[in-house]
Amino acid sequence: MAESYTPPVTGTGIKATIQRIGGHLAGMIMPNIGAFIAWGLITALFIPTGWLPNETLAKMVGPIIGTLLPVLIAYTGGRMVHGQRGAVVGAVAVMGVVVGTESPMFLGAMIIGPLTALILKYVDKFTEQRTKAGFEMLVDNFSAGIVGGVMAVIGMLGIGPIVEAATTAAGNAVGWLISNNLLPVASLLIEPAKVLFLNNAINHGVLTPLGIAEAAQTGKSILFMLESNPGPGLGLLLAFLLFGPRQLRPSTPAAMLIQFFGGIHEIYFPYVLMKPRLILAVIAGGAAGVFTFIATGAGLVASPSPGSIFAYLAVTPRGGWLSSSLGILVAAAVSFAVAAVLLGFGRGEKAEQDDSADPTASAESAEPAGSAEPTTEPVTGPTTEPVTGPTTGSTTGPTTKEA
Repeated sequence: MAESYTPPVTGTGIKATIQRIGGHLAGMIMPNIGAFIAWGLITALFIPTGWLPNETLAKMVGPIIGTLLPVLIAYTGGRMVHGQRGAVVGAVAVMGVVVGTESPMFLGAMIIGPLTALILKYVDKFTEQRTKAGFEMLVDNFSAGIVGGVMAVIGMLGIGPIVEAATTAAGNAVGWLISNNLLPVASLLIEPAKVLFLNNAINHGVLTPLGIAEAAQTGKSILFMLESNPGPGLGLLLAFLLFGPRQLRPSTPAAMLIQFFGGIHEIYFPYVLMKPRLILAVIAGGAAGVFTFIATGAGLVASPSPGSIFAYLAVTPRGGWLSSSLGILVAAAVSFAVAAVLLGFGRGEKAEQDDSADPTASAESAEPAGSAEPTTEPVTGPTTEPVTGPTTGSTTGPTTKEA
């Protein structure tokens, strides 16, 4: 399924391995992008800071991001590995991760879904030739139920806490950079962590508490702007719209609206996972935005939630709109420029199309050449001399001597 969104990767080097992993991660997310957009619309509209606040409708936000989206990701990942049976056990197993942790477990779903399906795949291979006729359905159902149940327990007691610990470690690392006045460098950790869906943990777990303490003293804080800047994502999506794979370009305008105006940054994460080298673009954009915020003395009075341009303007102190807007624009411009270079300004897409067309063309052009070679061999080729010898014996000396 990942191959539907990324070109097949060949080779065994580090670069090919990273691209292959990114392709599989994107393959788990991209088929569910409609669910992400639906959640983004509901969030942007109905949460208390949204466009149309509605307490009743906002109750859907938590269950969708906490349960539905991880289940869909694990279901898709399991299906990629072992078809429908892998999808079912992946969805069952991820419930252990979902229930065992408080933060959205997108990363945990990406791990446990394919892993559970892979285990069931090996179990099926073991039982396939050892099951007597008439017991296939019984064995298949019980094996899937046992594997799914056991992995749900392992996910709740093992995988979930491990992923949560990794999230906490990433947040602590960001906090260390902040305490040592290395804010632009913090993008080296913040942007990759965001792409792995750890953005909420870093923002609300580390940056927001520190920002609230600083804003209480100075009236504003730049810490609210480190993770929530919509500029890097906007620049990346714009580069995808102009230079990305053609089959994905129609989906980017809606993603840009949801990301920039709705503040749902998760929309652009799959695009980075699809081509992991693009993480450099969002890192560069994030660092450029932070540097601009520092240079212009920007800051917000509260955390923009969600991280949209409207939320930014709403929590910007009087007289600070220019510095806030400038940081967003610079981040978007830098992210777009770097992403455009990494995408080859669309030349990579054309090269992939040419490569896919060249083998056919070369095969067609090789057929006449291949058929022509045997026709010329009888003139000089030694393999045809026994056939032509008797007929040309009266005119060629060597063949008559052999005869």
